[in-house]
Amino acid sequence: MPTDHHEACFVPMSVLALSVAALLGSNVAGQCPGDATGNGSVDGQDLGTVLAAWGSDGSEAPGSDVNSDGIVNGADLAIVLGAFGPCITVPSWATLIEAQPDPSVVLDADLRAAIAGTGLAWRVRDTATQIEMLLVPPGAFQMGCSASDQFACASAEGPVHPVTLTGAFYLGRYEVTQLQWQASMGSNPSGFQSATAQVPESQIPSRPVEQVSWDMIMGPAGFAAVTGMRLPTEAEWEYAYRAGTTTAFHGYPGLPNGTNDDALLVNIAEFVGQTLPVGRKAGNGLGLHDMSGNVREWVNDGYSSTYYATSPVADPTGPATAASRVTRGAGWNLFSYHARASYRTAAPPSAAYDSVGFRAARNP
Repeated sequence: MPTDHHEACFVPMSVLALSVAALLGSNVAGQCPGDATGNGSVDGQDLGTVLAAWGSDGSEAPGSDVNSDGIVNGADLAIVLGAFGPCITVPSWATLIEAQPDPSVVLDADLRAAIAGTGLAWRVRDTATQIEMLLVPPGAFQMGCSASDQFACASAEGPVHPVTLTGAFYLGRYEVTQLQWQASMGSNPSGFQSATAQVPESQIPSRPVEQVSWDMIMGPAGFAAVTGMRLPTEAEWEYAYRAGTTTAFHGYPGLPNGTNDDALLVNIAEFVGQTLPVGRKAGNGLGLHDMSGNVREWVNDGYSSTYYATSPVADPTGPATAASRVTRGAGWNLFSYHARASYRTAAPPSAAYDSVGFRAARNP
C-alpha cells in the first residue's frame, strides 16, 4: 500500500499484533470503529462480540468496548450497527465525503465493484486545498483513436494499443478553479476574471484557472510542489475520461455507454466563447466533470506523435525526453473534434493560454 496515508478503518493485523492487543485489553477495532474483531469488515461477528460482552467492561473480549468508555452497552451497539459493511481507507491528506461509490453517479456495477475492491474511499476532499477528488481504480483499456461521426482521428492518436494501470489514483472531480489556485499560490493568472451575462461576479472564483503553464504547475515552486498533488499521466487521463466507454465521447446519465454523435457533445462540454463555472455539464461514468470541454488540461507526459507505437503496456508515462507537454480535452474556443476521448495535442511547458488549465491528481 502507498505510504502517504492513514487508515480511517482497521486493516487486519498480524497474529502477533492481535496477541499484543489482547494482552493489553485494547480495542482492536483501532481506526475502524465497529470492527471489534479486526477482520476488515463490520459484520455479524462484531455484533456477536459486543452482545456477548454486554454489561461488562470489555476486558474479557478485546474490541467489544467499541467507544472505549469502560462499559459495553447500547452506545457500542449503535456504532457497530451504523458501520455495517467493509472498512475503507482514507488518505492522510483527505477528508472523507463518501466512502462507497454512489450508484446514481457511477452507473456501471463493475466499475463500482472495482472502486470498492481497492479498499479506498471513493469520494474525498483534499483537506488543505478543498479540492474534491474521486477514486479511479486500476484497470485496463484500449488507448488511442476514437473517431466521432463527423471527425476522423489524427495519426498521433494511433496505433490503438492496450494499457494497464496497475494502481488506483485520485483525480479532481472538477478542473482546478481560480479560487483554489489563488488560495494555494497567492495570485490568480486567469484571463477570465470579469463578470458576464452568463457568469455573475459571485461565480467567477468557480471558473477553471487558466493561463497556467505546465512549469507553473510542475516546476520547483509550482502548484504540485506546494500542494503535494501532481498531474495525471496521459494514460491515466484517457482511462479516467473513458470510464469504461470506447466511444468518441464519454457517457453520462441517460447515455451511459457513450456516443460518437457530435451533436450530443452539448450535454458534457462547454463551448460558449468563455470559461464557465466548473461542473455545470453532466459528469462521466466516474463522476468527473468538464473533461470534454471548458479548458484544455495539461497532463504530465512529454509529447511525441509516434509514442504510441512503442508505449509500454503497464503504466506508460510518455517519452523520456520531449520539447513539449501533452494537453487533453477541448477548451472553450475549440470544437467537437478536440473533445474526443483520444484527441491529443501539445504545447511548450512554459506556454500559458487562456484556454488551458488542469485537474489535479494524487496518489492514495
